Amino acid sequence: MTKYSPNEADANNGSTYTAEFLRVKGLAERGVANAQHSLGFMYFNGQGVAQSYELAVVWYRQAAQSGLEHAQYNLGVMYQKGQGVEQNYQEAAAWYQLAAEQGYAAAQYNLGWLYAKGQGLDADTQKAMYWFSKAADQGDAGAQNNLGMMYDTGKGVPQDFKQAIAWYRKAAEQGYPRAQFNLGLRYDNGQGVPQDVGQAMSWYRKAADQGYAPAQFNLALRFDKGDGIAQDSQKAILWYRRAAEQDHASSQFNLGLIYDNGQGVPRDEQKALDWYRKAAEQGHAAAQNNLGLRYDHGQGVAQDYEQAQFWYRKAAEQGFPGAQYHLGMLYDAGHGVVQDHQEAIFWYRKAADQGHLRAQFDLGLRYETGRGVPRDDRKAMAWYRRAAEQDYAAAQYNLGLLFDKDDGPQPDCAQANGWYAKAAEQGHALAQFTLGLRYDNGQGHARAQFNLGLMFMVGQGVRADIAQAWMWLAMAERSGYAAAGRYLKNAAARMDGAQLAQARERLELLPG
Repeated sequence: MTKYSPNEADANNGSTYTAEFLRVKGLAERGVANAQHSLGFMYFNGQGVAQSYELAVVWYRQAAQSGLEHAQYNLGVMYQKGQGVEQNYQEAAAWYQLAAEQGYAAAQYNLGWLYAKGQGLDADTQKAMYWFSKAADQGDAGAQNNLGMMYDTGKGVPQDFKQAIAWYRKAAEQGYPRAQFNLGLRYDNGQGVPQDVGQAMSWYRKAADQGYAPAQFNLALRFDKGDGIAQDSQKAILWYRRAAEQDHASSQFNLGLIYDNGQGVPRDEQKALDWYRKAAEQGHAAAQNNLGLRYDHGQGVAQDYEQAQFWYRKAAEQGFPGAQYHLGMLYDAGHGVVQDHQEAIFWYRKAADQGHLRAQFDLGLRYETGRGVPRDDRKAMAWYRRAAEQDYAAAQYNLGLLFDKDDGPQPDCAQANGWYAKAAEQGHALAQFTLGLRYDNGQGHARAQFNLGLMFMVGQGVRADIAQAWMWLAMAERSGYAAAGRYLKNAAARMDGAQLAQARERLELLPG
């Protein structure tokens, strides 16, 4: 981080500097370099005269051209920030160089920063390291921290956690908050030092007390999760809020979650929404996804599919798998966008490739039914398997069905039973029923099918699902259970044509 002091010293607005200004101005006009620098400082801060960056530059330049290192430094700052002159990193670097060569630590630091960033100079980690080292050896805390970061990441030097720790500690002991935070991280992760939660918390707290938002966030996380310390929701909220009020996006998002779930505070949808929005507007992908969900489902806001797709897309384009999946669902349904099954599959695949269970399952379903893609049971099995191996019960059940098909790509009753059992152990009602049929003595199938249909119709023991109800009642009727016919008509009357067609397709995939 580039330094800009001493230009930014607080002006004492309660005092009158007019007499001092006139005295200094007289000396400056007679060519006294220190007076020229002081006059520039007065114009910069508006001390005894109206503030003028342009006149500050004029007087800093005169002092700088006389070789005064702190004037050279301040002139570099003006060029770097574009104050009183057009921003020009090359000019900034040139003035910093002159001051740095005279041993001015702040100029050495800023010159190192320009080399590190490639601003006004070709990026050169070796030269950045050289100038940071010069400033660090003079006790400059920012340079010490930057040296620590270079050793930490192996940028410009061989990675060396012990050296990183040594430089972080030098800066941290001077009260430099970023170094205190970095030292806390090393104790947290056990890199270069033995892992020590107490030391991590101590350094985080030192930085947090100085208002350093990332340290406040890490403190909050520890209290939130109770990771290595006693869980304390109130302390978590306190530190999240302090960081969030500094626009720390992850803290804003986590506050949104806390209000969403009523964790340590009364549940408050509006506050959750407000914090999600603050984080989302800063580009936080998970917050953008959650804001999209709110608009998608009309939760705390009027339902608005266009806003839902707007926020989903922002998160999806950052690679957030949940948002990619939800955006695919909008394209599937034509909500807020022109319906486009190919675009839906594109986003499902993006999410599925990152391990999103529902996306993997839905892709499997697409290939199994041929909806939007050529029907392909092998590809269906591959996608179901990826979700099934992550213990997604619906995928385990559907994978079992494909192994159960005599004309399937890989008929295998043992594999089918194994996947049914995995799904059944998670409470999947259809898997439990199908597995039960396997071990039944061949009687009572139709009655079991009828009962399961009724369960799905009224939501008894399972989530109500009229399409599933119709399917099992149809199986019962096909198996000769006469009472199923009346209920089957009732279920069909509550379904639209698309639902009925899909239920019939699913019926054909079931064994028996």
